[in-house]
Amino acid sequence: MSASPDSLTGQPTALLGHRSFVFYWCVRTATNGAFMMQAVAVGWQIYELTGSALDLGLVGLVQFFPVVVLGILVGHIADRYDRRVVVGICQVVKALAAAAFAIGTIYGFLTRDVMLAILFVSGTARAFEAPTMQALLPGTVPRHLLPRAIAAAATATQTAIICGPALGGLLYVFGASTVYLTCTFVFVIASVLVSMIRLHAAPLEKRPVTLETLFAGFAYIRRHPVILGAISLDLFAMLLGGVTALLPIYAKDILETGPWGLGLLRSAPALGALAISILLARHALEHRIGRILFTAIAVFGISAIVFAFSTSLALSIMALAVYGAADAVSVVIRHSLVQTRTPNEMLGRVMAVNFMFTGTSGTLGEFRAGAVAALFGAFTSVLIGGIGAVLVAVLWMRLFPEIARIDTISSKPP
Repeated sequence: MSASPDSLTGQPTALLGHRSFVFYWCVRTATNGAFMMQAVAVGWQIYELTGSALDLGLVGLVQFFPVVVLGILVGHIADRYDRRVVVGICQVVKALAAAAFAIGTIYGFLTRDVMLAILFVSGTARAFEAPTMQALLPGTVPRHLLPRAIAAAATATQTAIICGPALGGLLYVFGASTVYLTCTFVFVIASVLVSMIRLHAAPLEKRPVTLETLFAGFAYIRRHPVILGAISLDLFAMLLGGVTALLPIYAKDILETGPWGLGLLRSAPALGALAISILLARHALEHRIGRILFTAIAVFGISAIVFAFSTSLALSIMALAVYGAADAVSVVIRHSLVQTRTPNEMLGRVMAVNFMFTGTSGTLGEFRAGAVAALFGAFTSVLIGGIGAVLVAVLWMRLFPEIARIDTISSKPP
């Protein structure tokens, strides 16, 4: 990829030519990788302690509440204070939570309730971090590179999802405390890297706090059907189609493998997602964006159905790879639609609302999957979810025809 400057702007045309974006990519990779490592250790440790599918669902539920309860405050802070400082503080809090997991494991006082309490603290930090990170991205590159930057940022997430669970599963062989201590170190490194980012955007204006400014993100989304449709599409597709919480059950009881196999299963969706994200970072989607989005959601659901029926580790990994690839296409398109149609001074509040729905859809979907699995079994839970995701894609095409008609991503924010 060439880093030669644009003849009109004098700025590098390659993403690697923008140091702030490189630092951003490294922070996103590090923090998400550590989070996924921690998730493997927590999931396996809780299932060994209780053997309960419902408890696996509770792991998602305790991380769901901070996002919903604090969503409005998160958006206001992201639009009022330096987003780099907010992200850095979140890394420190997550490092302390990971250290608590390590100490609790070493000294043997971790119970289900203690682990859920620590996860609540970590989830609260992540509730502030995730939307602020998304709002931080547009300031790291010129506007014309934003769609490619979003796709490249997705490669950071997928790289983390591939390496994090696999590394977490391998390190678990040496004990859960080894995983947690490694996560602590990585979160600290991420807090240092985020301080090295320099932004293109002007400093954020600190306006007086009113009910109108606090709820401005909701009002903005309600006035823009494309943004509302994109956010709600992810909410319902992931709420129904999520399978992550049940992977420990599939690994141990159905596929009859160990922590290393669980790590591979957790990494599999990112294998396909990473390949697609790299492609989109180099060659952005140009036409028929809306139809591609709905097709991706349908493929996402179909791959979950295939996974439900699989009793082979190899087939399960393949199905999850397609599952992740389809989700990555959806993520890149949806985030591009939202971020290119939102002004910078509103971006924190809009992305906070976005994360309240899209960020919680995964964790709430984990609870749904665990609860249904506890009642009817893991197979039924995954099968119903996959079918539901396909139906959501069909229904949303009718509810939001504006999205289906979108040809290109590019749009100036109002």
